Amino acid sequence: MSTTLQTAPVVATPASISRIASIDIIRGAVMVIMAIDHVRVYSGLPAGGPTPGIFFTRWITHFCAPAFIFLAGTSIFFYARKHTDVSRFLIIRGLWLIFLELTILRLAWTFNLDFAHYEMAGVIWVIGCCMILMAGLVKLPLPVTAAIGVIIIAAHNLMDPHIGKLLGGMDANKFSALWKICYIGFFAGPVQFGPNGPNLIVLYSLVPWIGVMAAGYAFGKVLSLEPARRKQICLLIGLGGVALFLLLRGFNLYGDPRPWHRSVISNNGAPMPALLSFLNCTKYPASLNFLLMTLGPIIAVMPFLESARGALSRVIAMFGRVPFFFYVLHIPLIHALALIVSKIRLGYVSPWLFTNHPMGNPEPPDGYTWTLPLLYSVWAITIALFYFPCRRFAEVKATSRASWLRYI
Repeated sequence: MSTTLQTAPVVATPASISRIASIDIIRGAVMVIMAIDHVRVYSGLPAGGPTPGIFFTRWITHFCAPAFIFLAGTSIFFYARKHTDVSRFLIIRGLWLIFLELTILRLAWTFNLDFAHYEMAGVIWVIGCCMILMAGLVKLPLPVTAAIGVIIIAAHNLMDPHIGKLLGGMDANKFSALWKICYIGFFAGPVQFGPNGPNLIVLYSLVPWIGVMAAGYAFGKVLSLEPARRKQICLLIGLGGVALFLLLRGFNLYGDPRPWHRSVISNNGAPMPALLSFLNCTKYPASLNFLLMTLGPIIAVMPFLESARGALSRVIAMFGRVPFFFYVLHIPLIHALALIVSKIRLGYVSPWLFTNHPMGNPEPPDGYTWTLPLLYSVWAITIALFYFPCRRFAEVKATSRASWLRYI
């Protein structure tokens, strides 16, 4: 899950160095956390429960996509301060990310070549699409881009009561291409292209994520301020977002098509505690409440990371300097480790690991599902195996002036 995906260099003042350090720490932390959910995909454990342990294993990773996409916009802001080719760069990089999502990453997720019947439009896809749109938005005055981003984030749930009618009124044959484009833009779900495929599973629709990236772009201006003022504004925005989430979600006022209740039934048919129901905001497509719940704490904590020191901070920041490198390679590694685990536990490699199961075939075979300790053990092995390759690549990016490295 790339930001630009690398924060562009800025003038090396002490304030800017600490600012970039805080961004890298957040980005590195969410990279490491993100890997938990990607291991979960191959564990056979459900995404939302029924136990609190499984629920929070998934919930903690909800911070990843908002952070990636928001900070991608911030990275664009700093890139634009140092380069004049920003629109061209964004178009090329966006097309490159879309290509990788639909080819290399799709193969890494499934380990099969059934491209005709299954494609997945994940976070790298939507970052690429949003970058192409940002190529135009960066030409607007910064306040206008900021307003567009905030309006999209805040207002897109106004469509919730009308989505069912819109989908029900779609004629599959009339204006088919136009409807598919609109569907990809506004709704997460499957889109069929032709009678024989491919079937595009849209996990991340353009709305509201283009708003998140545009808001992140404008947020770069905040990070350019002197430290005391920057801290004040970050806390105001971040804590304000958390307070607004508690208000809107607590009273089910607005911002999520799925209200919470004190006693609800999870997808697995088991009762869901009130706290889990409260935190179970809609991610596909991301609701306003989901974004407030995740972006609010991220923005609020940024000022406190500017002075972070120690070995752990350095390691996490190192991962944050090479997020795209980490993302592209960690998926096939996790998938390969799942094959090994299957062989050890079952005595054979389960065919389920070669299906389109990230979305198309979610139910694992009987006896396959992992325990949580096994899931976290495989996750820890993944992070440990990636430490030295990521450190080496970070050194290359820091010292090389090769222009192609901007795209990795």
